[in-house]
Amino acid sequence: MTGTVNVPLREATLRELGPALAAPDYDRSEISTGIVHFGVGGFHRAHQAMYIDQLLRNGKAREWGICGVGVLPGDRRMRDVLDAQDGLYTLSSVAADGSWNTTVIGSIVKYLYAPDDPEAVLEKLADPTTRIVSLTVTEGGYNFSAHTGEFDAEDPAVRADLAPDAVPATIFGLVIEALVRRRGRGIPPFTVMSCDNIEGNGHVARDTFSAFARLRDPELGEWVRTEVRFPNSMVDRITPATPPTATDEVARRYGVLDEWPVIAEPFAQWVLEDSFSLGRPDFDEVGVQLVEDVAPYELMKLRLLNASHQALAYFGYLSGYRPVHEAAQNPDFRRMLLRYMNIEATPTLLPVPGVDLDAYKQTLIERFSNPAVGDTLARLCAESSDRIPKWLLPVVRSQLADGGEITCAAAIVASWARYAEGIDEQGNPIDIVDRLRDRLTPLAKSQRTDRTAFLTDRAVFGDLLDEPRFVEAYVAALDSLYEHGAAATVAALAK
Repeated sequence: MTGTVNVPLREATLRELGPALAAPDYDRSEISTGIVHFGVGGFHRAHQAMYIDQLLRNGKAREWGICGVGVLPGDRRMRDVLDAQDGLYTLSSVAADGSWNTTVIGSIVKYLYAPDDPEAVLEKLADPTTRIVSLTVTEGGYNFSAHTGEFDAEDPAVRADLAPDAVPATIFGLVIEALVRRRGRGIPPFTVMSCDNIEGNGHVARDTFSAFARLRDPELGEWVRTEVRFPNSMVDRITPATPPTATDEVARRYGVLDEWPVIAEPFAQWVLEDSFSLGRPDFDEVGVQLVEDVAPYELMKLRLLNASHQALAYFGYLSGYRPVHEAAQNPDFRRMLLRYMNIEATPTLLPVPGVDLDAYKQTLIERFSNPAVGDTLARLCAESSDRIPKWLLPVVRSQLADGGEITCAAAIVASWARYAEGIDEQGNPIDIVDRLRDRLTPLAKSQRTDRTAFLTDRAVFGDLLDEPRFVEAYVAALDSLYEHGAAATVAALAK
């Protein structure tokens, strides 16, 4: 700690920070915004904004500063904090041995809250200096069915944005209206860069944004599909929700008052398709892997890391664990995870250039086991109806098609179904955080007498109810959860 008085984090106070805190050594007044980013949360601030900050420290990317945009009511607080702190925040990388490495990130130089002034957002997007529009809007933010892949044209917010003379309020309405303005003014379209955990995230972004544009005008939809670049990417850094104690801990360690710090693991990876219409920052100079085909890396990460997170989530929570690392350090959980990864997920992957998969899987177990990050099982359990269909069910379908093993994957789905009842094994209520909670929880509660009730939601599970091999494994796991409990079920899977 630098002293007993905590310095409020501001542009004007950067020179007052102690030597233990790596403040920006570049002149932020010289930075212009070339990137507009939707969804400024913990992950964006630990990942893309961090990479841009590194480039700025290397004397690069002066024209690639970030303008954050919020569209949801929950983004209002981010606006308030970043406005008060001149866009600055601390990013702490916390190692398994408890050591901290903290940096003040300065790459977010502007923030706009769309509900306050949608016109300001539209004109920022339409400005010729905006060359990349990036997204971390979560798996559910793309408004498409994981089963059919179709854009949900009946979503109320989408319908409102498509009404005549509507003021855009969704990311789809804002981005498409900005592209219309650019087209009308003779300004080339920006690149739309998804950084969300979805297989083929660039393809999904292209499909969903062009589908919205097609609803507005068929010719516009085709123009968006053919003229706007949507590179695929794989992003990776475990970044839990900022714990309530983080502000005090940063103040204690460094003598600086940051109202919304970010805590993350040391590991970070970004694999990015090199397809940009109006240029890009020199990402390769700060460790980003620029490739022609992201798919092998993407499948590796989604089906090994993200799906394994779901394996830990419900089994761990039902077993009485709350921090992720405590479940991940349990030998039975480790063996179960490796069984899933080795026998079920790995056969569905493509060859991954330059990656030792066995070493990668062991690294994942160690990353999950890091106690210093403070990740929670509740975070991993949230929004399951957006995550399971995109990360785990593709493994199930691939293995069913090829005659492969599905025991662990089916059990993970069963653990979600048991968790979705909203009551743990001790009879305590579970706070289910899921946009489909009101639809799925009644199905989960009815599975006590009808074991396959949860699978009847075909919008989530598609035709898996019609797959006897999956249903048999799923019901067996659900029976075990009721008869023996989560811990014993994991122990059986670990053998």
